[in-house]
Amino acid sequence: MSSSGPPGQTGADFEKRLDEADTSVASFAEDDKSLYRVVQTFLRANPTTIPTLVLAISILAFGLIAPRFLGPGALSTVLQQVTVVGIIAVAQTLVILTAGIDLSVGAILVVTSLVMGNLAVNLGLPVWLAVPLSIAVGGFMGWLNGVLVAVIKLPPFIVTLGTLSVFTALKLWYSGSESIRNVDIVEKAPELLWFGEAIRFGGFKLTYGSISLVVVAIVVWYALNRTAWGRHVHAVGDDPDAARLSGIPTRRILISVYVVAGVICGFAAWVAIGRVGSISPIAFDTVNLGSITAVVIGGTSLFGGRASIVGSVLGALIVGVFNTGLSLAGVDDYWQMFAAGTLVIIAVALDQWLRRATQ
Repeated sequence: MSSSGPPGQTGADFEKRLDEADTSVASFAEDDKSLYRVVQTFLRANPTTIPTLVLAISILAFGLIAPRFLGPGALSTVLQQVTVVGIIAVAQTLVILTAGIDLSVGAILVVTSLVMGNLAVNLGLPVWLAVPLSIAVGGFMGWLNGVLVAVIKLPPFIVTLGTLSVFTALKLWYSGSESIRNVDIVEKAPELLWFGEAIRFGGFKLTYGSISLVVVAIVVWYALNRTAWGRHVHAVGDDPDAARLSGIPTRRILISVYVVAGVICGFAAWVAIGRVGSISPIAFDTVNLGSITAVVIGGTSLFGGRASIVGSVLGALIVGVFNTGLSLAGVDDYWQMFAAGTLVIIAVALDQWLRRATQ
């Protein structure tokens, strides 16, 4: 069979031309190295940078506007105010990491606190038994949310909006719309108030509840970043279909996230009892919005796959700093709500901007 090349051209000629050919590999890497792009990529890789800067600037600004803000009393108040919201924000972070949302966390907290108070105060169970049983109730309510989302395939927003109403009705029925008074708790189950105790450093007061917030954040951070479960949670939040095809039991992981969130809410109920000193079926009615606000401000993406436990705690602190600082500055309550809403809108806009760093 004759060669297809020109007459007189040998194989060596072909090889010579092949050696002289361009051997560079086509590259599709992005060449945009502008400062804008570098900053965008850095902030996406380090989501806690923005809330850290916002918190530092806020503290300095309110310190100049209202010098009392930098006093140990005001700072102690901020830490105490954000303790419960911060713990709930950690639970909310887990759910939002999976591209979901839990509107029932506040109701789970209150139901769990009522069960805890009823078992320990009204029924006389030892606190060491009443507390874990009550936390288990919180885990069960989280499990119910998880089953409806992962197995029945209902949207998380609709599921938790429905269970919010269900749990709210249950707490009013279970409590008879009656509170458990501080004097009864002190007399029959004083251990329930332990997280309200404080360590004093001069005029600064650090409660055990605030310390528990740090402990919960560290434990959950470790679970998300140093365990196989945490890697699976990130994978499910980033791309559930790809996670399932890679062999990750997505249903089980998703259910476990809601269960862990419910358990954290149950623990937060114990902290809340110590924080307030009593147990009321209508307490903490704004904790749902507060937890979502803290998570969004802290840099967790509402679209899943990217979360920051540290950022959520910082977000809760930012909200507490704004509320306390504006109060000390004499700003009306509705402007405080205005500020909180503005922070949420700015945080979501930043999230959308950072998402474009990978597009």
